[in-house]
Amino acid sequence: MNPPTYPTPLVPSLEGSPYPGGITLPPIVPHTFATLISRPVIPDRVEGLPYRPVCAIISRMGKLYVVGTPIGNLEDLTRRACRILGEVSLIAAEDTRVTRKLVNHLDLHTPLTSCHQHNWRHKLPALLAALELGDVALVTDAGMPGVSDPGSEVIVQVAAAGFDVEVIPGVSAVTAALSLSGLGGDAFLFLGFLPRRGKERRARLEQAALSSETLVLFESPYRLAATLAELRTALGNRRVAVGRELTKRHEEMFRGSLEEAVAHFTAPRGEFVLVIEGTGQTAAAAGRKSDEPGAVTQAVLLQELARLRQAGVRAKEAVAQVTLSSGLPKRQVYQLWLDTAPSRPSSPVSTEAGTGAGSEVPNGFPYPRGLGDSSPNVLPPSS
Repeated sequence: MNPPTYPTPLVPSLEGSPYPGGITLPPIVPHTFATLISRPVIPDRVEGLPYRPVCAIISRMGKLYVVGTPIGNLEDLTRRACRILGEVSLIAAEDTRVTRKLVNHLDLHTPLTSCHQHNWRHKLPALLAALELGDVALVTDAGMPGVSDPGSEVIVQVAAAGFDVEVIPGVSAVTAALSLSGLGGDAFLFLGFLPRRGKERRARLEQAALSSETLVLFESPYRLAATLAELRTALGNRRVAVGRELTKRHEEMFRGSLEEAVAHFTAPRGEFVLVIEGTGQTAAAAGRKSDEPGAVTQAVLLQELARLRQAGVRAKEAVAQVTLSSGLPKRQVYQLWLDTAPSRPSSPVSTEAGTGAGSEVPNGFPYPRGLGDSSPNVLPPSS
């Protein structure tokens, strides 16, 4: 007697399908991968079918892995990231040509699809469909997706659709440059790439000038010289560390002042990370030169305000910078700012109680928004 033959099981629909033998499949939950497992059993006898395979559903949610990739040296890829890239069913890459070099180096054969800032809306349905069938990895050309790179929109949409999102951390150009700069990384402000438009760019620089933390930003070789010159004007001649081609064969870390950096990078090549000292570090360095340890003297503050005035920094930004670094009241710092002016006004500024030298602070002076005693130390960006 020949062994019985078993018909191929059908894939159930969303509404459920009654099977011979009284078996009914429940509806499939959206965004669920249904794996059908067939095994021979002996259910109620069905005419013409002595044996019938039973279909069991194993529900499994696909997962999106946000994978950090090397920023230059392929050996910096973690073992975990290598394993994940080999296990997923699809890799969504910022540029498939760049990621293809990585997967070929790892001898992987995972399919690739492009997903970047210009096509992510168009690719999102296909990514969600792929997550129905298995896991997907999201990568960029270098570094972490969503950090000055595309990917954040996809992560939000995938999470909103009900899928799990897991991060596979990797090398960061930000922390690598901070560590190598020597300017300290206890607190820093990451600016990414500065806006290209003039108004937005000036507003970002004005906001950065108020920060007492170390500043970190990215720049391309085509705009590096102009950016260094703008930073010199907006921030003054601060200390800066410029990292070029980090982790690559021709890695370079320049350390000096912004003026020296402008003179050094006349024909830049490669990708750059800039680390610039904050106002707190500038004042601390100046305070260490005073006779009293740990104190910032009035002479030092006047010297710093005069330097900012000479650099073309406006009163609002200069007063805010020195206030943050010295801890003195804003009105007292503003009075010092007036002392650095080439010439003082001939008539006193009117106050609510009257005029004259007896008034400590001229109430009639139109202080910029945020310079009052009750305002926070960090001012909002200029409108």
